[in-house]
Amino acid sequence: MTIHNLYMFDRHGVLMYYGEWNRKRQSGMTIEEEAKLMYGMLYSIRNFVNKMSPVDVREGFQCYRTSKYVLNYFETPSGVKFVMNTDLHSQGVRELLQQINSQIYIEYCVKNPAYRSGETIQCELFKTKLDELVKQSPIFKG
Repeated sequence: MTIHNLYMFDRHGVLMYYGEWNRKRQSGMTIEEEAKLMYGMLYSIRNFVNKMSPVDVREGFQCYRTSKYVLNYFETPSGVKFVMNTDLHSQGVRELLQQINSQIYIEYCVKNPAYRSGETIQCELFKTKLDELVKQSPIFKG
């Protein structure tokens, strides 16, 4: 099992954080261009799922699977969006994204008086704790 990367967007679609662990192939774009492309795709997929679902979708869009990877999506009630790309065999990713939100983002950003919502996350403690949590996860393979 492998975690490739993580994007965090604010409720307006601004990239707050990007982390990379086992990503073997690069897109050839800057991270800013890649993030805009990712957010646009997420926006389209979420709208498609909400409009085309034959039943009421409580959780909405959670992931999509290709033949090479799975894009996992978690959105908080405040609109922060977490996107984690993993390999096809990873399980429990939603729970990991919820942990990243509650144990890392809320603790080291939301509760930090120096952090302003919507800004790029620069806090070294956030980055260190996130890296520790991801690497301790059973999903992670170095």
